[in-house]
Amino acid sequence: MTELLLVPVDDNVIFPGMTVVVPAAEVGAEQGEQVLLVPRHEGRFAAVGTVADVAGRTRMPGGVTAVQLTGVHRGKAGTGSADDAGHLRVDVTPFPDATERDGRIRELESTYRAVVDEVLELRGDDGRGAGLLRGIDEPGALADTAGWAPETSYEEKVSLLETLDVRERLELALRLQRERLAELQVRKTLREDVESGAAKAQREYVLRRQLESIRKELGESDDSAGTGDDYRAKIAEAGMPDHVREQAERELARLERAGEQSGESSMIRTYLDWLLALPWSELSEEQLDPVAARTVLDADHTGLEDVKDRIVEYLAVRKLRRDRGVSDDKKAGTILTLVGPPGTGKTSIGESVARAMGREFVRMSLGGVRDEAEIRGHRRTYVGALPGRLVRALRDAGTMNPVILLDEVDKVGADWRGDPSAALLEVLDPAQNHAFRDHYLDVEIDLSQVVFLATANQMDTIPGPLLDRMEVISFDGYTVEEKVAIARDHLFPRQIRAAGLTPEDVTADESALRLVVSEYTRESGVRQLDRALGKLTRKIATDVASRDAERSGADDAVAAVVVDTEVVRRHLGRQKVFTEAVERTAVPGVATGMAVTGAGGDVLFIEAASMTGDEGLILTGQLGDVMKESARIALSWVRSHAAELGIAEDAFTGRSFHVHVPAGAIPKDGPSAGVTMATALVSLLTGRPVRHTVAMTGELTLQGRVLPIGGVKQKVLAAHAAGLTQIVVPERNRADLDDVPADVAGQLEFHPSMTITEVLDVALEPVAAELGVAA
Repeated sequence: MTELLLVPVDDNVIFPGMTVVVPAAEVGAEQGEQVLLVPRHEGRFAAVGTVADVAGRTRMPGGVTAVQLTGVHRGKAGTGSADDAGHLRVDVTPFPDATERDGRIRELESTYRAVVDEVLELRGDDGRGAGLLRGIDEPGALADTAGWAPETSYEEKVSLLETLDVRERLELALRLQRERLAELQVRKTLREDVESGAAKAQREYVLRRQLESIRKELGESDDSAGTGDDYRAKIAEAGMPDHVREQAERELARLERAGEQSGESSMIRTYLDWLLALPWSELSEEQLDPVAARTVLDADHTGLEDVKDRIVEYLAVRKLRRDRGVSDDKKAGTILTLVGPPGTGKTSIGESVARAMGREFVRMSLGGVRDEAEIRGHRRTYVGALPGRLVRALRDAGTMNPVILLDEVDKVGADWRGDPSAALLEVLDPAQNHAFRDHYLDVEIDLSQVVFLATANQMDTIPGPLLDRMEVISFDGYTVEEKVAIARDHLFPRQIRAAGLTPEDVTADESALRLVVSEYTRESGVRQLDRALGKLTRKIATDVASRDAERSGADDAVAAVVVDTEVVRRHLGRQKVFTEAVERTAVPGVATGMAVTGAGGDVLFIEAASMTGDEGLILTGQLGDVMKESARIALSWVRSHAAELGIAEDAFTGRSFHVHVPAGAIPKDGPSAGVTMATALVSLLTGRPVRHTVAMTGELTLQGRVLPIGGVKQKVLAAHAAGLTQIVVPERNRADLDDVPADVAGQLEFHPSMTITEVLDVALEPVAAELGVAA
């Protein structure tokens, strides 16, 4: 242990073999003596310092005397005290580096030299650094060279100085140099990429300018020139919301970076074209006049009072909100769903609603759609990706507040490509559709100002969650008078024009139109009626054309063809529709029921017969499970109440019963045929025919109670069209009779019933044949 002068070195580390010049005032030692150089940072000394020789004194610029110090080996300071000059002297334990080498040290030396060579190469060393490294033979000194690098931090240098074991110091030095090498390699890669990209961009720029010059000399237009500026101007003029404009600008920046020759260029241009195609800031000026709207609706459509009333209510509310300054509520939208049989005008009323409101109209047919992407669009990563139908509808409409008709929403399918009806949940929810997101555009689109109308033939096939978001308005069909008015005001004039005729060529009696309605068509809508009138006008057009050919050159005026009963019979042939109730119910065992099908209301006849044989019940007519249960319940009730009904005790012994619903090729099911089956069985067993003017509907229980059913209005209209005048309905359906048009209700007699006994009192003829089993 030796006592040496301690010299602090602030924020620097002096390794053995290094030379440093220190002002003489800081070193109280003479030439030939030794001092201990200890690193100091923020008042704290390192644990290990460097023993240095005082090589001599020198004069620095400015006349300051300095001392030159050369590091020899490491040393650790112990206790000390100040001398007479005030300098601190400490006991120092020297730690010279070991010179012997084992296999691990030799391996570390070799690896360290190789790594440092790569570092120097990446730094562009001129050979002096490599030469200096080759001149160092001792492993400890070799490791200390890691502290010479300018990138080495103060903390790393101190750690290197404090590592006394040579092998550990080599491992630390190797780790530090490998970090330097990795950093330099990354910098080199980035520099090369930047230089390569810049060179490529410069080359493409020069070639593009040359191409422009060549095209200009040839007189050819360059569609790609100025693409970025064109899109930027269009984006500024499109009136996009802020979030959409930012998305468009990001994509435009990608397009400009990629260049026109990039594979992504076409995809980005298509995406920008779709963003610009939407009328973000375009709104139709609404006509919020309820009176004028009602006039338009009445002119376009006869009947459909519920729909007209709802549209007028919608306009009245919007008018009051606007006039009284009530803030617009994005959740105040409306989704009207028109449910009814085909041919009742559900689709055509959409155009009338749009015209009444002064909005654009777009129709979206959803029948058979099975791909969710048809609604939400495809992801842009797919080849041939397109936005969904809603985005395309807004583009076609040219405004953000059109009337969009979702046609045949009950016929949407689902398969492995997704469920479109689930995608419609957000579209048709007024609380959500203000932020609808199309997969292709991937921006929020406000659909809250769109008036959605949906159409369906039946509600059963519409998913429950989707139906919950809809306001359902039933189209229950037209009365005979409404059909005659529709034929007179709409269908017949249109068929006249379609046949090349004019109103001066042909006129029609209202009695003739009523004949076509009653004897040639029987439907809830007017589609078959339209076809019948089309056939009639084509026949008349043939007669007119033949007559004109025979009278070629004649100047005499020809009287118009008057369509009367004789003309209808001659051109449409024999009667197509008959009133069968009188003939069918003339014998016991036949009752007239009412049903609702996909085509609207209808009447059906239920026949019952009995025969000798094994006791049992035979059911035919392609009946569903519900109607089969109704037949068994009806027979059970009749057997349990045979005495009350005046049926012989042995009427059921050794006999089987057959219940048949004609039109066996048509599937039938539903809970409303119970009372009709029971009536047919009682009529058969008592020999009392059912009144030919009576039609009935209702579900029957084993206790004989009549339960309510649905579709009352459609059933009543069908019974009226079939010539029936007395309608038996469940007592709890009495309120539904208010929906029946007044002109129809005035011609009918309704019998709300609580029990099957009340039904039988109305339905069966009062004069009975001999009691017992019908022959």
